[in-house]
Amino acid sequence: MSLEFSSSDGSPEFERVIAALDDGACREIIAVLEEPMTVDDIAEAADRPLSTTYRKLDCLTEAGLVKEAAGVREGRHQKARYVANLERISIDLDDANELRVDIDRSTEHDFWSELNREF
Repeated sequence: MSLEFSSSDGSPEFERVIAALDDGACREIIAVLEEPMTVDDIAEAADRPLSTTYRKLDCLTEAGLVKEAAGVREGRHQKARYVANLERISIDLDDANELRVDIDRSTEHDFWSELNREF
């Protein structure tokens, strides 16, 4: 049985996606990202240390499952916000009996990235 990875926008390697989905902390982070959040907010919501949260966000970003959205200005500093970048992931067998993984990307939070460019 061969593996085929497909999505509508040329997603990262299959192994990165599967590794991120196999990680319980990564799944918890995806679950709390219903809207753009700062790393501090994500760590608190997922009940994880900041160092772990940063590592898991790197893993999720490299896998294309989370993206950095517009930052929030706090004083002179701007804090990044992250948002889940998927609507649905499916793994199934196609007509040739090959395993296929599809990711439907979310466009719901694209306005956050556009908002950052305007300001």
